[in-house]
Amino acid sequence: MADFSLTTLFVVPVGQTALPSSGSTQDLAPGTLGVFRNDYSLATAGNIAAAPYFYIAQGRQNTYLQGSKRSDKIKGGTGVTSNVTEWYKVTGCATPLVQITDVSGFNVKCGEIVTLTLRAHSSYLDTLYFNGFTRSVTVEAPCCDCGANPCTNVDVPGLIDKLIIALQRQAPGINPDDINLNQFYQFQRLGNNASAILRITAKPLTKYGQPCDVAAFPYEYDRMWFRTFVYSGPATTADFIVPDSCNIVATATVQQRSSYATGTSDEIAQLEKNFYSYQAGYLKHLYRMGGYNENFESYVNSGSTYSTYYIKFNDFDRSAYQWGDYVYQDSMVIIAVLAGGAFETALETVLNAGLGTVSAINGACVTTTSTTTTIWPSTSTTSTRIP
Repeated sequence: MADFSLTTLFVVPVGQTALPSSGSTQDLAPGTLGVFRNDYSLATAGNIAAAPYFYIAQGRQNTYLQGSKRSDKIKGGTGVTSNVTEWYKVTGCATPLVQITDVSGFNVKCGEIVTLTLRAHSSYLDTLYFNGFTRSVTVEAPCCDCGANPCTNVDVPGLIDKLIIALQRQAPGINPDDINLNQFYQFQRLGNNASAILRITAKPLTKYGQPCDVAAFPYEYDRMWFRTFVYSGPATTADFIVPDSCNIVATATVQQRSSYATGTSDEIAQLEKNFYSYQAGYLKHLYRMGGYNENFESYVNSGSTYSTYYIKFNDFDRSAYQWGDYVYQDSMVIIAVLAGGAFETALETVLNAGLGTVSAINGACVTTTSTTTTIWPSTSTTSTRIP
C-alpha cells in the first residue's frame, strides 16, 4: 500500500496467460489487462522504451458512463524525463515461515531447579495478553550418581526430556478452552549426548473466519514470534528486558525467523475493496448489502497466490505544478498476477523493457527441505523450513 498516493489496483484474472496481441483499450474484454503506448497501440518489449509514455489498462464488466480502467501516464527509462520513483515486485508466498529456536549449551548442576519461559507475540495474542502470551515450566535437573564430580556429568538429554514433558502438559482446569503451549509450539530433542538441543518450533497461526460483511473484519497481516529464556531457580514475574547473566543456564538461538504470508487471495481481495473508489465512475461506496454494490468487480480467485508489481510515479507534465504550501500527490499502480503463471513472465518482460529490471524486495518464496534428525523420543524424518 502507498500512503498519500493515488492508487490504482489491477487484479489479473487467473485465466489470462498472455498480453493482448491486437486491438486497443476499447477492445479489452472484461478483466483482460494490457499495456498500451501513448497512441493507445499495444506496447511490446521492442517498442515500449521508445514511447513517450505508456498506460496500464483493463477491461470492465460495466462500461456505462465509463471506459476501460486505466492508469495515468507512466514514463520509464533512467533519464531525467522518467517520472517513475519506485518500481518493485513482491513475490507471492502463501505459506509464511514459522520461527524456530534452538536451546543449547545447558550449564546445569545435578538437582538444580531450572525454569524455561516462553513469551509469544502476534496480533491476536497481544490483544489477549499484556506483553505477550507468557508461560513458564519449572523442572529439577536429573540427579547424577557417577564420577568424582557429579556436576560434570549432568544428563542433558534427560533434562531436555523433562522440560518437554512439562511443556506438553495440558493447561490445568476443566475448561476445554484453556490455552496451553501445545496450541502454539511443538518441541523436540536433537541429539543424545551433552550437546543435545531443545528445538522449539512455532505452529502456523489459525486462520480466523471472515464474516460475509464487506465492511467488517478486514484482512489482517499477522505473524507469531516468540522469545525464550532458560534460567536457574523458580519462575519469576520479573521482566526479561535485562536478564541476569549469572542466572541464564542455556543459550536460545533463533534459527529461523517467522515471516508474513504475501499475495494470498484474502489479501488481494481486501486491496480491491480498499482501492475500489479510486477508479469507480459512480456508486463509489461499498455498502454492507451486496445489492447496493452493483459496480464492484472482483477478479480474485479464492485460494490462488498472487505476485504484486508496484509502480510509483509523479505526474507526467511537471509544468502543471505551481508553487504552493502543499505536498504534491503522486500515483501508484499495483498489478496483482497469479504467482508463477505464464502471465507473470509475459508482463514482466514488457515492463522490464520500459522500466528496467524489477527488484523482488522479498526474494523468492522459501521452500522446504527434508532432514533426518534424532528427536524425542525417537528418530524420524521431518520437514524443516530453511531460512
